[in-house]
Amino acid sequence: MNNEKSTTDHTSGSIIKAIISMGAPSMLGFMATHIYTMVDTWWVSQLPGSQSAVAGLVVFNNIMWFFGSINVMVGAGSVAVISRRYGEKRFDLAEKAIKETFLMKFVAGALFGTLGLTFLTQFVTIAGATGQMQAYSVDYGAIMFWGMPFAFVAFSVFTALRSIANPKMAMNVMLASTALNLILDPILIFGYLGFPAMGIQGAAYASVISYIMVVIVGVIIFFGGFANLRLRLFSKTKLGLSTMWHMLRIGLPSWVSSATDSGMRLALTPLVALYGERVVAAYGIGLQVVGFGIMLVVGIGLGLSALIGHTIGVGKLERARKTGDRALALAASIMTILGIAVYVFARQFAELYFTDLETIRETVDILRVFAFGFPIWGVWIMLEGLFGGVGMNKPAMLVSLVQAFVLQIPMAYLLVKFYNASPHSLWISVILIAYVSTIGFWLYYRRGTWLHAKV
Repeated sequence: MNNEKSTTDHTSGSIIKAIISMGAPSMLGFMATHIYTMVDTWWVSQLPGSQSAVAGLVVFNNIMWFFGSINVMVGAGSVAVISRRYGEKRFDLAEKAIKETFLMKFVAGALFGTLGLTFLTQFVTIAGATGQMQAYSVDYGAIMFWGMPFAFVAFSVFTALRSIANPKMAMNVMLASTALNLILDPILIFGYLGFPAMGIQGAAYASVISYIMVVIVGVIIFFGGFANLRLRLFSKTKLGLSTMWHMLRIGLPSWVSSATDSGMRLALTPLVALYGERVVAAYGIGLQVVGFGIMLVVGIGLGLSALIGHTIGVGKLERARKTGDRALALAASIMTILGIAVYVFARQFAELYFTDLETIRETVDILRVFAFGFPIWGVWIMLEGLFGGVGMNKPAMLVSLVQAFVLQIPMAYLLVKFYNASPHSLWISVILIAYVSTIGFWLYYRRGTWLHAKV
């Protein structure tokens, strides 16, 4: 007897409609989540010593990105397995994979959150934080590391719902979480409604409370039978170490790729810090705005991962190829439009956060340079999502390793340490290397070997 509530099939009919049906809810959810991140940074910029506060947040977030790569290792394998088993209509195995994912995520979050708490001061120092910037990083980071188990599981609630063709439900949970976060932020940061003013720690507490809410709601949705697949506390198909290890092996290359990308960002942070706190703060806002665009495409890419898994799971290989081509074109188009908007309104973005003219100038410069990278970043994210959907994560890993350790990090060190280049030259190098790496990845995609990957 199957445990599915109902099935939703996006493997026939209009391809664009299928991509939008699976990807748009995730795109809207991630857009809302990143808007929260930008608003969160805006509230932090209202604290005394705004540049130090924003710079401290930037430093810790780059550390958190690195730790978050562990989340990707479990998550990438889970998307491939859950979506493929759901597409094959092997619902008991899909249920098993979801429960194993939640368990692995919580354990991984607890272990690495403890590691982060233990060495927090050392981490932020290595990342280039000093003085008041360092104090803000430590205050914020201590709370975020404590909440890491809930953060990891919360992301799996979203990915599991997408993998069983419930993207709108995932979107609604993300929107509710974002709304809660937006409400709590000013209350906890500045001490409204009788709460004590917690400063930057209030922003961290708001995030952790929202993650906990997502986990609670996710348990209710899955075990209450509100999703396409119902989880049972006790089922015939037992959890197993071998199947958990299978998901980890599938996700291992994605972890290497994510750790490489976040490690590259972490390696660049102390180099950027050599230009001073003002440039670090500008760099942070640049990453926030770029991140908004990337989150739009990540949402589509996560929906695409599940859609590709379903499509190949039912044996429609030619449709899967066409789906990939159209998804890449869609991502490039969306990001091109957004890049133009960022270039045109760069100064307005900068003035939302800063009043210091030099900081505004640095922020405008990085935004206008990064605007040229938006289309190629869109293609990269979509390629990563597509390959992840078939459990073929090694190509993205290899490209990331070359990009980071052969091209970007050596180039950055040469520019900053040996040639005393301006920040502008550093930003240009980031864009040029992104183009070289992504074009290479796209050429490999055109070979079509991903259509025959086994999970």
